Amino acid sequence: MSHYHQLFTAEDTAVVFIDHQPQMTFGVANIDRATLINNVTLLAKVAKEFNVPTVLTAVETESFSGYIWPQLLDVFPGQPIVERTSMNSWDDAGFRAAIEATGKKNILMTGLWTEVCVTWPTIEMIGAGYNIYVVEDCCGATSPAAHEAAMSRMVQAGATRLTTIPALLEWQRDWKNRGHYNNLMDILKSQGGAYGVGVEYAYTMVHKAPQSAQVPQVVTGGLKH
Repeated sequence: MSHYHQLFTAEDTAVVFIDHQPQMTFGVANIDRATLINNVTLLAKVAKEFNVPTVLTAVETESFSGYIWPQLLDVFPGQPIVERTSMNSWDDAGFRAAIEATGKKNILMTGLWTEVCVTWPTIEMIGAGYNIYVVEDCCGATSPAAHEAAMSRMVQAGATRLTTIPALLEWQRDWKNRGHYNNLMDILKSQGGAYGVGVEYAYTMVHKAPQSAQVPQVVTGGLKH
């Protein structure tokens, strides 16, 4: 069966984070950069929660691009970073070895910039037999046009477009699966944007659960309904 007709799982996927570094971030113009950082951190935290293998790679760190965002490094403290010179990660033997070490054929791809360092390995990895899912709101490009052109090129090569929230919900799949449920909700409440705010509201106002704030709000006045 084609992967286009199957859902991926936490057990059969790996996630790649390519060049989430300051110098690359400066050039991002297709997405709000604070939103981009939040999305990447959210995906990373949920991947860790579901024990999904991850590969982190950086290009020319100390000569040009700067260190990987601390928000991402802190999710995977001490994890080896594949350091490269090539813009195309797939050219790098260390990167290829790291991908092969995951043992997975379904790869969620994220990175900077979409039009170069995401597109090039995606095309060649598809040719090598991998199923690539590009988490596009975890990718940054130098313009909206560059991002869309890159996404079109990758889709023409066989990649699948995806965004952060659907990716992590595909790992969860069924709300009766309680193994990761509480931790997933905690991550979403803090970093899930409008969805997370909705979760907090439902927990506290509908289910009367405690507030997530370390010091909860105490209402002493106002209208009573």
